[in-house]
Amino acid sequence: MQIAVLSDIHANLEAFRRVLEDIDSRHPGVDEVVSLGDTLGYGPQPEACLALLRKRGIVSVQGNHELAVAQAKYRQWFNPQSREALQRTCELVSDESVAYIRELPRFLIRHGCLFVHGLPPDSAFRYLYEINGEDLADLFSRFTEAVAFVGHTHELERISWDGRRARRHALAQGDQILDRSLRHIVNIGAVGQPRDGDNRAKYVLWDTDTWTLTVRFVVYDIKSAMAGFKPAGMPDQYARRLL
Repeated sequence: MQIAVLSDIHANLEAFRRVLEDIDSRHPGVDEVVSLGDTLGYGPQPEACLALLRKRGIVSVQGNHELAVAQAKYRQWFNPQSREALQRTCELVSDESVAYIRELPRFLIRHGCLFVHGLPPDSAFRYLYEINGEDLADLFSRFTEAVAFVGHTHELERISWDGRRARRHALAQGDQILDRSLRHIVNIGAVGQPRDGDNRAKYVLWDTDTWTLTVRFVVYDIKSAMAGFKPAGMPDQYARRLL
């Protein structure tokens, strides 16, 4: 099977649409699309992005922004500026959408892989870049799957584990075949708000048979995406992050 894995759409409908077009253009076809959460937050079109996610039948887990919209107690984890954006997001989503995101799981295990927003096995809040040294090695003891896909950092990275040592690797655009003798954590970047110095939308394709990981960079109309922030009442600083 070929699985498309995406994360951190952040209510950027323009980027989300272009990524789905790129997925649809792949040959042979993609069998399933999995989202690692944060479909909403920061951006101006959370309701439309959630509607498109559901229309396309995309399987998703909860990100930290879904948790914060669904339950107010989680908003204390955000800084004041992020809480301002969260409050506006809450005003822009329907009761039906809130009910939907409340039912999303914290993690998924599918096709022999773990899918989670933050850190394995089930954290939506902790960042992969916070973990180093022995703690990084210990991370692999918290799940049993050969490959874990994570988001949350908005950056690309792969971490491998040989049973003794964890190693960090850059994750570049294009194809690479993962070593089946190792276990891997793959940080897949962001669709709606990349923070890796390249403003194109990012997602990955995973071939469960060949263990080929393909990192896709997708161009979209950033100016059009930015134009939606002011009418939606979202802070301008989050529009500027798209540049």
